[in-house]
Amino acid sequence: MTSAPGITAFFDEATNSVSYLVADPASRLALVVDPVLDFDCPGGVVSTASADKILAAADEHDLNIEWVLETHVHADHLSAAAHIREQTGAKIGIGAGVRAVQHLFGPVFGADDVPASGDFDRLFDDGETFALGDLTIEVMATPGHTPACVSYKIGDAVFVGDTLFMPDFGTARTDFPGGDAGQLYRSIQRIFSLPPATRLFMCHDYKAPGRDEYAWQTTVGEEIERNVHIGGGASADSFVAMRQARDATLCAPKLLYPAIQVNIRGGRLPPPAPDGSRYLKLPLTFAGDQ
Repeated sequence: MTSAPGITAFFDEATNSVSYLVADPASRLALVVDPVLDFDCPGGVVSTASADKILAAADEHDLNIEWVLETHVHADHLSAAAHIREQTGAKIGIGAGVRAVQHLFGPVFGADDVPASGDFDRLFDDGETFALGDLTIEVMATPGHTPACVSYKIGDAVFVGDTLFMPDFGTARTDFPGGDAGQLYRSIQRIFSLPPATRLFMCHDYKAPGRDEYAWQTTVGEEIERNVHIGGGASADSFVAMRQARDATLCAPKLLYPAIQVNIRGGRLPPPAPDGSRYLKLPLTFAGDQ
């Protein structure tokens, strides 16, 4: 089995998200990790321009997309997984922990159309493997940010979702329902147990203070040594205390509600109302009730 997948990154500056087209050079089979569906929230306009760039790149290089892999149920962008499946026939996969996220959020949005597995073709268990041509994809459960978080190991590359950011930016927040700072610490240690030269690919970058360029690729060794939240041998207790204190200061992502109710459906928009229009719901809370 080859350990050198072809990897092309697509950065969406509107959501600071990174999607990846991963190809097996031998078979020309490919997969997409964490594709973004463009969404103008004030105008309520959805478009597929970002995902279509990935599809165009696949066509240009004569690649056949077999999978769309989600690292978790994103809270900061809408998933284009359903669009890519419609265009290519690819299967959509996500960690089996998505069931817990659907259970938490389905009732919030009255999402009665969401079945037990959502619109996902495969729910991956920890340690599960599957093939993409000559490549082997290994699923690593890395919960803590959300219960559904997984990382995908493909040769010497690991797609870590939101679990880690670049070393100068740190780690994922853990204050969403089902998040757990201690669990995140253990998940990161599992990634840190990989060989130091293992390449890590982020799902987001926000340019840490003092850095001029966006970046989304690093290594296990660099994260162990320099990650500002968990590098240098940080203990579990110190990490949990830091993470909980920091999370208490963070605002909710601006696309939290639109993203969650689309992404628990595997990137499918809510079903049409009787008038034929589709609507996203915005739960309201009176400040006096908090």
